[in-house]
Amino acid sequence: MSAQQLSDLIRFARHNSPFYRDLYGSLPPHADRLSDLPVVDQQAFWAANTLHDSRVLTGPLSEATVYKTGGTTGSPKFSVYTRDEWRTFVTSFGQGLVDTGLRPGHRVADLFYAGELYASFLFVLDSLAHAPVDNVRLPIGGGAPLESTIPTLRDLAAQVLAGTPTTLCRLAEQVVGSGVRLDSVELLLFGGEALFDDQRRLLAAAFPGAEVRSVGYASVDAGLLGRPVPGADARVHRAFTPYSLIEILDDSTDEPVTEPGRPGRVVVTSLFRRLMPIIRYPAGDRAEWTGTGPGHFRILGRAEEGVRVGPVSLYTQDAQDAVAAADTAGQVVGMQLVVRRWEGRDGLVLRLATAPGDEHDPDRREADRRESLARAVVAELESVRPLYPDSVRAGFVHPLSVEWARHRDLAVNPRSGKLVRVLDERPTA
Repeated sequence: MSAQQLSDLIRFARHNSPFYRDLYGSLPPHADRLSDLPVVDQQAFWAANTLHDSRVLTGPLSEATVYKTGGTTGSPKFSVYTRDEWRTFVTSFGQGLVDTGLRPGHRVADLFYAGELYASFLFVLDSLAHAPVDNVRLPIGGGAPLESTIPTLRDLAAQVLAGTPTTLCRLAEQVVGSGVRLDSVELLLFGGEALFDDQRRLLAAAFPGAEVRSVGYASVDAGLLGRPVPGADARVHRAFTPYSLIEILDDSTDEPVTEPGRPGRVVVTSLFRRLMPIIRYPAGDRAEWTGTGPGHFRILGRAEEGVRVGPVSLYTQDAQDAVAAADTAGQVVGMQLVVRRWEGRDGLVLRLATAPGDEHDPDRREADRRESLARAVVAELESVRPLYPDSVRAGFVHPLSVEWARHRDLAVNPRSGKLVRVLDERPTA
């Protein structure tokens, strides 16, 4: 499927998608510029995009592949692609792989995760198959036991390893600990989460002759986001022109950011998807223009719509729902998600503000109530995001914890005064 004209996509979505028809109901009939359109509200989008009788889709779900995207198991979120849309998706992404250092004949181990409607393993495998250079694909998967993965990589002389930083580091730790040498590995391609300096040190110890680069920037809900830009900073990407339009919008006003170095949230419009239109959709990340090349931008971390903790994706709504379910007495009046990193792992802290009247030095009974509520909130969130406790047991992330605060202690945007839902305190340099 080729890219569409933006004006054609807008008209098609207005005419065929009840969600976009309602969203654009007050706009002039011929509104055809991005600046004419509101930014999609993620919560409203996913409330409308149910698997049955979706108000987002532009037609019946009769020919498509269904993938699961971030969200809760109690309220799963699904993205759909027709075969033509998927072909365009993987072909364009595959073309970007040449910017990562993929060379003709490279033997590439796909260590992303498969099954349970997740897309990353199939997406990377298909992208490699559609890359403009010949390559040998090794579909190992991220869930394979390390005891069999390492001999496979050695026996097949894998030269490129593609996976999440968590998977690559788990493999690296095993390589270092066992004393095995995988001298053929010369390129590590990461995706799905940020890569930190302490992880780079571990990867360098295990694979001293390998370069570490981004595999590319995409998601199953937002689609194509960023093609890798060769260079020292793996966070820098550029839009997949002409298949996607990338905007960086001011956190407070949603006005487009045009100058380099000013952070904002990433918003994407996909010009090749018609069944499930993506028009001014928040990707969940923050970025800044670099000014180093046409359309070059640097990814800065997750925005408030969602957060990535190690291999686990969470939406702020997940945490809000968990608090609402556990806090039957209404003790909590505000919440922030705080992501930190220590001892080489990510950890999520739920910062909960208590209702007025609670004192800084509560009596024993009040302290017990808070401790009980904290346990209930954590249990509720873990029940809807079981990947988090699974990742704790695997040693990938720190256990969930609760930090009590006053409402005035919650961080707010200095310009708008709005509550900042997610504080990412991890180093990004």
